[in-house]
Amino acid sequence: MEQIRALGAMSGTSMDGVDAAEILTDGETIGGFGETGYLEYSAEERAAIRAALGRWPGEDGVDRAAQAVADVHARLLSRFESAQVVGFHGQTLAHDPRGRGTHQAGDGAALAERLGVPVVWDFRTADVRLGGEGAPLAPAFHHACARHAGLTAPVAFLNLGGVGNLTWLDPMRPMEAEGALLAFDTGPANAPIDDLCMDWLGTPFDRDGALAREGTAQTDLVETFLRHPFFARMPPKSLDRDAFRQAGAQIDALMPSHAAATWVAVIAETVRVALTLCPAAPARLLVTGGGRRNPAIMAALAALPVAVDPVEEIGLDGDMLEAQAFAFLAVRVLRGLPTSFPGTTGVAAAVGGGRVSRPDGVVDSLPSSARHTHTRRLTRSR
Repeated sequence: MEQIRALGAMSGTSMDGVDAAEILTDGETIGGFGETGYLEYSAEERAAIRAALGRWPGEDGVDRAAQAVADVHARLLSRFESAQVVGFHGQTLAHDPRGRGTHQAGDGAALAERLGVPVVWDFRTADVRLGGEGAPLAPAFHHACARHAGLTAPVAFLNLGGVGNLTWLDPMRPMEAEGALLAFDTGPANAPIDDLCMDWLGTPFDRDGALAREGTAQTDLVETFLRHPFFARMPPKSLDRDAFRQAGAQIDALMPSHAAATWVAVIAETVRVALTLCPAAPARLLVTGGGRRNPAIMAALAALPVAVDPVEEIGLDGDMLEAQAFAFLAVRVLRGLPTSFPGTTGVAAAVGGGRVSRPDGVVDSLPSSARHTHTRRLTRSR
């Protein structure tokens, strides 16, 4: 397949706004990076999304949140006139892979009608249905990025959004080869600090880590937090944004500056634990997501026994990596290539997730078999 111009969009668990980014790709290699954009949620839109967290289709507030997500995405993505396909993640409201499933607000079919181009969406459902965690989904793109950057030694990408997730990869092995990828959620990242700042200061995040740097981490509470059963589980494993709300109640009860400092220490310690679960020590830890802009978090990570750098050090854009990932995944879905693997989500075999909605109303959906490999083609249904 020729490389095409794909546009990806991401509205993450930090719920600050929507990122959009274009890449040139055939779903296996990266030919180049294109335009990017960002549109912030208004206070009203953010409040609607927050009110729907933890809720499922049909429950109170979900339709209002979905409308806010759809409107902001449409306004932002309509600025990109050369995109040949759009990868639309939507906004995760609830994630319970071993229970009710996973819920991303947003209608890709309606977005395709508004934009006039094919939209690939609902990336996680197939993986969860077939026994996977449904997250994280960016590892395939991380592998392509490492190869694009010419890396040869095993490395780890650490994405610090609302939740932290880590991808360990060996760029010298093909993406689909056994031992090439391991990925899992590490624990909380920006979400508890963002919530703390919103509740106490009325600000959406801890700008420049100022609040955390005023406080002192309570090491006893960090140690208590790490006794949560999640950290004893072997990967792959994934989290809901609010999975630690009860476990973190004692931290949130501290004076705000001490709470922020303690959460920073928690983030660093959960990453330290995560690194011990990797097949081999990575040559470096490449940090992406909003957390890399928090000097308090980056200082805490610097104490880990690995070289820590923002992804910009290898020529990537840490603000747009997740959006670029869904552009990349969209093309993989078009080609019938896998988007998740046993080592990334725990699914039994490589799975190609996602639905393709076209402006004419046609929906391409992947087969329901557990073995979705590059030899399987999309089947069309109406």
